[in-house]
Amino acid sequence: MYSGAACQARGPYFLKTQTSNPFPESERSNMQRREFMLKSSFALAAMATSDLWLSRIVAGETPSTKLPILDTYFQVSKAEMDRLLAACLARGADFADLFFEYTVSSILSFEEDTVKSARRGIVQGVGIRAIKGDQVGFAFSEDLTMESMMQAAQAAAAIANDKNARIKAKAIGEISTRNLYPIGELATTTDLNKKLAHIQQANTAAKAYSPKIIRVTCSFTDEVKYLAYANSDGVSWQDMQPLFLFGTTCIAEDGTQRQTGYDAGGGRIGLEYFAKKRDAAAVAKEAARLAVLNLGAQEAEAGPQTVVLGNADSGILLHEAVGHGLEADFNYKKLANYSGRVGQKVASELCTIVDEGLFENMRGTINVDDEGNAPSQTVLIENGTLRGYMNDRISAKQLGVKNTGNGRRESYNYAPMPRMTNTYMLAGKSDPEEIIKSVERGIYAKRFSGGSVDITKGDFNFAVTESYLIENGKITAPLKGVTLIGNGPDVMTKVTMVGNDLKFTDGGWTCGKNGQSVPVGMGIPTVKVSEITVGGTKTKA
Repeated sequence: MYSGAACQARGPYFLKTQTSNPFPESERSNMQRREFMLKSSFALAAMATSDLWLSRIVAGETPSTKLPILDTYFQVSKAEMDRLLAACLARGADFADLFFEYTVSSILSFEEDTVKSARRGIVQGVGIRAIKGDQVGFAFSEDLTMESMMQAAQAAAAIANDKNARIKAKAIGEISTRNLYPIGELATTTDLNKKLAHIQQANTAAKAYSPKIIRVTCSFTDEVKYLAYANSDGVSWQDMQPLFLFGTTCIAEDGTQRQTGYDAGGGRIGLEYFAKKRDAAAVAKEAARLAVLNLGAQEAEAGPQTVVLGNADSGILLHEAVGHGLEADFNYKKLANYSGRVGQKVASELCTIVDEGLFENMRGTINVDDEGNAPSQTVLIENGTLRGYMNDRISAKQLGVKNTGNGRRESYNYAPMPRMTNTYMLAGKSDPEEIIKSVERGIYAKRFSGGSVDITKGDFNFAVTESYLIENGKITAPLKGVTLIGNGPDVMTKVTMVGNDLKFTDGGWTCGKNGQSVPVGMGIPTVKVSEITVGGTKTKA
């Protein structure tokens, strides 16, 4: 059973070529949930984006229920959706749904004082799913003619083989959703010169930071997804999902030594980010600081050590080591480390962990999940005790629990699965300075470039991009080549202090699982762990 999951800190999405099945053969052969994929032979035609439509969004008319996304981008009637859902149920499926997507994306990169590339793309299609128990028939089409969509619906329906279909689709009614990502100025429709102005500001600030900075690369990536959905329970919704990320990479050189620093900011927000949160120069200076800092870093000692996790970016450890293990698809199949342990103590009593897709403009926030459920504040671990999992439709039904609104998918050509939104640990009572003072010798890990976990076992590894030696209760020398290696459930029992300084990440974390990538957010206060295995290049004395 495939159990890997990984996160990266760059880019709001991954560009990829979709094959007829997103899972390698080695993974597909072990999947307990049957999935059928159909790709239309029709090529996706380029479609012009309506400037009038986009200008209405920029003007502030962002609530998803007020904009005719279905009519504007897909030209599919409710009667046609009724026919497609009926075709999905015709062979005995329990449930069916339709997921329409129209995405406009752009990428602008700047290197060596010039624009290196500028790209803009449009993706359109529909994903059609039929469910029978925990088996999934899934097909998708890039062509939205009724003929092609009906072929996809019939392919999805093949999951069942009962000619006497007992379930009929209910009349479609649109649900109201809140607007958790209000936009002042949508990045996707912003004038190119305005984007370039922010890039040039960052480029100048990074170079001025230190003469040791020899190369600066800036990237401006953004997208807006227009989504429409309907299912056989009669639920339908429409949503406009923006996503924006500004990043800077700096290379510093000192003699034969070279080091790289990276920083980024963004979320489901527009260009007002630069006025409300951080301007482009601040992002660039942080990237330059990290590059120069690591030039003088010393080798880290390998072996078990006390580790203090800095707030914000250390949330990646929480996400990987704990979060993935609490996604319910592996738990109802009893394959995860946390399977069957609800009500049991699984962490230090200092730990309360929550997944919540309700924070305004945050990267992992959603107005509605990809199955028509509202996101929620889901307490996963409370004072060290496991309270529940993150569910989609299938896992909630299998476990007999309430759906938590965590059914997410990368795009129309994937079926949804349980995924995190914004995952965080509640603040504790300790002062962060007192936490550092309590460590005689150890490591302060502040920033990470990514990590991965084996969900079935909980084993993880993380690459640390900013870390320091702690000696006699004080942060001293910067370190390089640090990795953290361990087992998530084990590490969570070794949390001995939790700070009062909860902070969320500001950047581009993208989570990968089972071949799908989705944007996520995370947060954590300063946390002391009594022991984590540190991978380094220096033998511990």
